[in-house]
Amino acid sequence: MELRSVEELMDLLYACRGERHAAESGGGPGDPYGHALRTAALLRRRRPADKELQVAGLVAPVGRLLWPGDPAGRTAEAVRPLLGARVARLVRRQAHPEAWAHDDDLVSLRQADEEARTAVFDAGVLEDWRTVLELTAARNSRLGLVD
Repeated sequence: MELRSVEELMDLLYACRGERHAAESGGGPGDPYGHALRTAALLRRRRPADKELQVAGLVAPVGRLLWPGDPAGRTAEAVRPLLGARVARLVRRQAHPEAWAHDDDLVSLRQADEEARTAVFDAGVLEDWRTVLELTAARNSRLGLVD
């Protein structure tokens, strides 16, 4: 499956509301929608100019919803046509701890992901991210025409 529009991606992210997954650390119930919003919000605070990094933190639950067994690789391929190679690379490599050592972006993504599991703050709503997703998709579209 390839995501071809921001609207499709938003629909999938909205579908994650109310989904419950075992949290990777601790085994308790997890809220992938809230976790994604908190991760993206933390990345926005730490790296405000890096929209692609923020988006990589936001799209993770899509894979858990569609492919419960192997989400990272499939999520990366699903978002690549829409959000670009860098977002896809970050999503794919986030699941591989050996990749984090020499990649500051992955370290930031992983730290935000971990902190978002326990952080309690108002991370806003998904609609707050529509413009960032649209800008990222538009940028990727322009770059795709040149490549």
